[in-house]
Amino acid sequence: MQSLYLSASPTSPEIDFRFDQHSLSIKGESYPENAAAFYGPLITQVQAYLASGPQPLIVVHVSLAYFNSSSTKMLFALFDALNQAALQGQAIRLNWYYDEDDDTILEFGEELRDDFSALEFYAHSVSGV
Repeated sequence: MQSLYLSASPTSPEIDFRFDQHSLSIKGESYPENAAAFYGPLITQVQAYLASGPQPLIVVHVSLAYFNSSSTKMLFALFDALNQAALQGQAIRLNWYYDEDDDTILEFGEELRDDFSALEFYAHSVSGV
């Protein structure tokens, strides 16, 4: 499957999905005008990748300094797709990066850990995400 890379914009994160390396990365800030239009095609590609059969360990890196409520809905849809694959036996590690001074991002990560318990969740404190 072809890798997918989108540069960060002032309102959307960098997307670096390297399907051949089983690595998915989202980094930056996320408050696009239309979150469904931005994330919908990404989720579709991830679902196609997951449907292509068992993969080695898939590692997901998420480092978001800020995201709005409509992005939250779309991120939940993405994590739900990953969680469903994990429930089917696919090993998936979610690395959640948060600024050590940002309790909101940390708490969102903890909510993800609780809601999508089939994912192998790791929180990483960093300074100045």
